[in-house]
Amino acid sequence: MESTTLLAGDPIEARCTKCRKNTDHIIITMGEEGPVKVQCGSCSRQHKYRPPTVPKKPAVRRAVDPKIAERKEWEQLKPTMEDMKGQDYSMTASYKLNSLINHPVFGLGMVQRVVGAQKIEVLFEDGKKTMRCK
Repeated sequence: MESTTLLAGDPIEARCTKCRKNTDHIIITMGEEGPVKVQCGSCSRQHKYRPPTVPKKPAVRRAVDPKIAERKEWEQLKPTMEDMKGQDYSMTASYKLNSLINHPVFGLGMVQRVVGAQKIEVLFEDGKKTMRCK
């Protein structure tokens, strides 16, 4: 393996402080440890030598599908719901948190959240629905 010694005037890859990316540079001054001052080939700016950065791998986000999460929540609540009878849904009725609702289209559901003065969020087997109430 050959060892290459760098000299002033040699090309080198470095991180440019103005371009904010790895670009080709020319060495202007050398020190005992290596290049001290370089000139960017793109913007011609002279600056202290900074070694090129290694690109970071993008973070892998494992997004949880809300429908899957709602389905799991429904599966956990279903055994406790079967023992109780739900109140028939009416837009003019008022509901409390965790009360059961029997809807003619969506079926049995549980009130998950009271949203504002006249809305509730109900978890049905199909997913969460926002419904009107008193």
